[in-house]
Amino acid sequence: MSHFQTTTVARCPFARCPVAGYCIVVPCLIALCLWGALGTQARAAEMSDSDRTAMIGRGLDWLAKRQSRDGHWAANGTRYPVAMTALAGMAMLGEGSTTTQGRYARNISKAVGYLVRQSQQNGLIGNPRRDDRYTYGHGYSMLFLSQVLGEEEDEARRQELIDVLTRAVVFTGRAQTKAGGWGYVSAKDGQGFDEGSTTVTQVQGLRGCRNAGIKVPKKIIDDAVKYINGCTIKSGQHIGGVQYSSKGGGGRPAITAAAVACLFNAGEYDDEYVPLLLAYCKRTLGGKDGQNSGHWHYSHYYYSQVMYREAGDDWNEYRKEVYKRIAEEVTDDKSKYAHWTQGHVGRIYATAINLTILQLENGYIPIYQR
Repeated sequence: MSHFQTTTVARCPFARCPVAGYCIVVPCLIALCLWGALGTQARAAEMSDSDRTAMIGRGLDWLAKRQSRDGHWAANGTRYPVAMTALAGMAMLGEGSTTTQGRYARNISKAVGYLVRQSQQNGLIGNPRRDDRYTYGHGYSMLFLSQVLGEEEDEARRQELIDVLTRAVVFTGRAQTKAGGWGYVSAKDGQGFDEGSTTVTQVQGLRGCRNAGIKVPKKIIDDAVKYINGCTIKSGQHIGGVQYSSKGGGGRPAITAAAVACLFNAGEYDDEYVPLLLAYCKRTLGGKDGQNSGHWHYSHYYYSQVMYREAGDDWNEYRKEVYKRIAEEVTDDKSKYAHWTQGHVGRIYATAINLTILQLENGYIPIYQR
């Protein structure tokens, strides 16, 4: 079964032209439009490794050009600079560059510097006065900086990152709710509210930190796994779906895909819930919810990680379909730059997510490796 069900509608650029009565011109124009649409589909369907590499290069160059002088990126306007900087940085790590080597070394180094400067005394990486959803940025920053730490050659910067990440883990532990999850802000600031998507960012960030040698209390992870299991629908039509929060909210395909990735990061490969969640993802992310949801990039940022780890035919089929969609939606001048505009968060977000998906097979980022 295909993971995507897409119908492409060709819109003729000459639709408004007064061609009535021109029996030869009209068929030619229609044929031209159809040829263009089919040609686009064919190019997307047959994207070679060299085409993918070229698209990635143009996309990363586009991101690099839009990095601010102080090292950050932002979503629409000036929103979520910490989260966007971490995600854009991850996309550049996916190419193989580090803070000292590679085409994007300078960009990555500037991003690291910016995030280190956002580290608060209590361990939060972010600015609670400017960001009403600072937990996302904190989690993504732990993830990015932990991946950088393993390749950092400068001893002074290594010690700086160890300090930032150690305090970040402490903050995450204190921000966890009694139910075991996390909300858009800390448990204290959010009166105990929690939800699935921010919970996943914390667990993946914690796993990255632990892999990099930062001490992470086991209880934090165990409580988070219990939280996900408790949010999983156990029966009925939506069996296997993960609810929006511990208070309910119905099964959500995007959060379910993220939850599977979260369980994998927590080492729960054989967890009894994993098959339920995977089956739900395969039912929903290939249909209307996966195709038209406003959370496509979030869903497939995590679902691609899951499918890549599944490997075999599952990954090969998924890879073909998701690469096709990404290629069809790119804004690409075929010479220097490429980016993506879909979704409501903004171009930086969509571009960083798509580039990360396209580079999973590179194997440069430890947290994504099989």
